[in-house]
Amino acid sequence: MVFHKAPAIPIYNYLLQHKTPKFKLVTYQGLVIGITYLSYMSYHAAKRPFSVVKGELNPNCTITAVNNTCTAWRPFSNPTETQDLFGLLDCAFLLTYALAMFVSGYIAEHTNLRIYLSLGMFFTGIFTSLFGLGFFLKIHSLYFFFLIQILTGIAQSTGWPCVVEAVGLWFPEGKRGLIMGIWNTHISVGNIVGTALAAPFVEYNWGLSFVVPGCLIAGIGILVFLFLVPDPREVNMTNLEDTAYSEEEMLLEKENFKGGSNDHPIGIWKALWIPGVVEYSMCLFFAKLVSYTFLFWLPFYIGSISIKGKVYSKSQAADWATLFDVGGAIGGVVAGALNDLSGKPGLVNFLFLVCAAPCLLLLQIYGSTSLSTFIGYLMITGFFVNGPYALITTAVSASLGAHPCLHGNTKAMAVVTSIIDATGSLGAAVGPLLAGVISSKTNSWVFVFYMLILADVLAALFLSRQLFCEIKAICSRRNKSPINSNQLVINEN
Repeated sequence: MVFHKAPAIPIYNYLLQHKTPKFKLVTYQGLVIGITYLSYMSYHAAKRPFSVVKGELNPNCTITAVNNTCTAWRPFSNPTETQDLFGLLDCAFLLTYALAMFVSGYIAEHTNLRIYLSLGMFFTGIFTSLFGLGFFLKIHSLYFFFLIQILTGIAQSTGWPCVVEAVGLWFPEGKRGLIMGIWNTHISVGNIVGTALAAPFVEYNWGLSFVVPGCLIAGIGILVFLFLVPDPREVNMTNLEDTAYSEEEMLLEKENFKGGSNDHPIGIWKALWIPGVVEYSMCLFFAKLVSYTFLFWLPFYIGSISIKGKVYSKSQAADWATLFDVGGAIGGVVAGALNDLSGKPGLVNFLFLVCAAPCLLLLQIYGSTSLSTFIGYLMITGFFVNGPYALITTAVSASLGAHPCLHGNTKAMAVVTSIIDATGSLGAAVGPLLAGVISSKTNSWVFVFYMLILADVLAALFLSRQLFCEIKAICSRRNKSPINSNQLVINEN
């Protein structure tokens, strides 16, 4: 295959030719972590602009009888339909993203992962920028915006299966929780970067709010094409913890990569039978429903409410919304660390989800009393809401993709990841749509929060079997300890 390996590999080989195997492994792991971090950070940065510009597209023509500074943009100029249209546009993107994700993981397993990822980033940049061109070309067709959202959803689906498989192949399972928890902060950082890039232009040139993030992801896509090494075998390395392998073992790895490996891609149906895939997929459906409702509606929500008698501008609302992502980034790291320490992902996720529900209620009831209270509850809510989302989509997905029932087949990871994230993305499509409809019909955000609380509870319930098995294992281990100690005493006597 043309460009089967990254063009930068000869440079890597030259720079590392006299280094120890362990140094080489750590270097390549650092490169993979860094490049994939930038890659998916840019994916999320490209998702952010629409939520930032909603407040600018939304009608603002009723402040005075004659308003020459109206910022309404057709076809979003009807106050009674605007939030419904925003919800439908969110749904068009997310539903397409979810459906395409089922196919994307399968394609990633059967093609060159590096090329597939870089092409996906390039087209994501194009379609994101095209949405912004609607401003420069004075486009007011609803069909245009729907089409761009659909095409962007398809392009965005290329990212997640690729980056998770690349990181999963380079890191042993026992260390994935913390590493992937830290690595998964690219989602929150991407949201923050996307807001920072979009917010400065929103009030006078919202087209640039899309073009700038679009150029960013396309540029990083070139970086991915040139430098990413997604599989250790491409450079004759191993992803095992023991890096002191011999030259003969390195040659064996090389031969396996050329065709001697028994790894083969698996189908979606077979992946569904891997224990835990269905449960975590359904859990992520509701967890991502909550997370993406905040992602797509939080700036609009903050700009539409009064916090201690003050209504904040669109750019200020976008800035405050990033604090949810700050809390989410910390939550993802903590969840990953707890997963590594306990080895019980079901228990960790369940506890986070149970804590998230009352935090959502407190944010809704007391968030508007003062700015400091709002910020505190917003960050705490982000911590507990995004913790499970981050853990399931990274360490849990990678572990299930390397389940013992696969007998060491490493080619299942992208398919498993795509199934779990695609199911979660279906929930992500439902959440923002329902938020738009509910807030529009009730003229209130209270029932939106009730919906989010219910979704969190359902997410926790889908982990019941996993939780029961893990608690049973803990109790079984504790029950064995006294027996062993008694036997020791008897033997000593």
